[in-house]
Amino acid sequence: MNVEPKVYEKKLHEVWLHQSFNSPLKTVCGDEVKILEAGVLNEDYAGPDFLNARIRIGNLVYVGDIEIDNDYNDWKNHGHNIDNKHNKVVLHASLTNNNNQQYVYTKDGRRVPTICLSNYINDEKLKEAANDLESIPHNKSQIKCAHLTNEIDFYTKKKFISQLGVDRFKKKCLKIESRLKEILFIHKMNIKEPVITYDLQPEFQQQEFKSTDFQPKHLWQQLFYELVFEALGYSKNKSIMQRLAMSVNIQFLNKLGHDGETIRRFESALFNVSGLLPTKESIEEVDTPNYINQLYRDWEILKRIYDGEMYNKADWHFFKLRPQNFPTIRIAGGAKFLESLLFNDLLGTISKKFSEIRNLNVLINSIRSLFVIRGKGYWRTHYIFGKPANDEIKYFVGAARADEIVINVILPFFYIYFNIFKEDELAKKILKIFSIYDQKADNKIVREVAEGLSAKPFLKKTLLSQGMLELFRNFCSKRRCLECEIGKMIFN
Repeated sequence: MNVEPKVYEKKLHEVWLHQSFNSPLKTVCGDEVKILEAGVLNEDYAGPDFLNARIRIGNLVYVGDIEIDNDYNDWKNHGHNIDNKHNKVVLHASLTNNNNQQYVYTKDGRRVPTICLSNYINDEKLKEAANDLESIPHNKSQIKCAHLTNEIDFYTKKKFISQLGVDRFKKKCLKIESRLKEILFIHKMNIKEPVITYDLQPEFQQQEFKSTDFQPKHLWQQLFYELVFEALGYSKNKSIMQRLAMSVNIQFLNKLGHDGETIRRFESALFNVSGLLPTKESIEEVDTPNYINQLYRDWEILKRIYDGEMYNKADWHFFKLRPQNFPTIRIAGGAKFLESLLFNDLLGTISKKFSEIRNLNVLINSIRSLFVIRGKGYWRTHYIFGKPANDEIKYFVGAARADEIVINVILPFFYIYFNIFKEDELAKKILKIFSIYDQKADNKIVREVAEGLSAKPFLKKTLLSQGMLELFRNFCSKRRCLECEIGKMIFN
């Protein structure tokens, strides 16, 4: 195929995203491949092409990253074999593989199966993918029908977007409930959290759970911990933040005791396991603060009882992030949150608020305020280790991020909680809150979709904002125009 490589790799991304293959996939060594989730396209210059994919190779399910190259040899030519950011790759795909090489190897020495895509795609599919790419509007909106949406009346658009918002909420609830069951299963089987291979035994899929199975408090604490840390990770660090919460888990944190130094011990564990705490020699400040020295001393003790995964600074993203969103600041805020979760009965407090506060707007503000975390100590004057910040950091977690935690974590989490324990009225109350919630922030995707729909009033209403995200993720970005209710009316 005579195709310009740099252009072609973008087409390969499109083919992968849409799974435009003409026959079932197999690795070069003959194992069947099933794409369960294609992953999220990595928009940074560094790292694999798709992040957080789920694929089945043979009988095993893997969660990790996907690297797509034009040729098998690009894995080494591009330095992926010596790059820490590619250590989580679970499948390598290339257009060509002239010598039928079966594997590539990561920097940590792990063997990764490879697949030759030229066996599963043809020129026609590639041309279609190229045409799709060229048809994306690159001006004010990312939705293809932006210039035609004025033909659809406002009420029709609002009704469809509202339904998509409800659908998105239900998907979050199903995902959270599934993770809760996984945590319970892992606890019952007395096994450690899988790191790359995420193959829960077949009996998990057949297991039936009763509400009494979910009585242990630590199950809910671990689930809530993971969800909040994922939310604190912002878009670029949410996966590694969640994995950090899985590694430095509730069981380990409960062993650290509770006194005036608890938060610092939590920080020591989190910063050391994350790989973000630098070596003593690399700290640039002339006099290393007592705080950092204490993190080192604490870890000398804590590491004796820690036997989980250790991470590397290369696993974290700082590039193109506002300093306020640096993972160091989020972890500092997360440590404060953990003290409330473990020792101040945070879940009980939130549940009580749902039960007792009748005015929904008062309830929303009361719960949101629990997650606004003020800056304190070393991290009030630093964004990273060893370099003072130019400005004081007033909040580790501000109102906008607290808002997102309420929307994406607290509401679906407690909807599941109340449903499992048959608190039907409180579950209905959650849905009512979701339908009236006015959020404090939006994002680029939501703004562009709202503009494309000529529906800027949708921006601040959470139900509609979530609906627009669902529209973009599930329809616009996948070119499913004729499956979209708005697209059907426009293009038919």
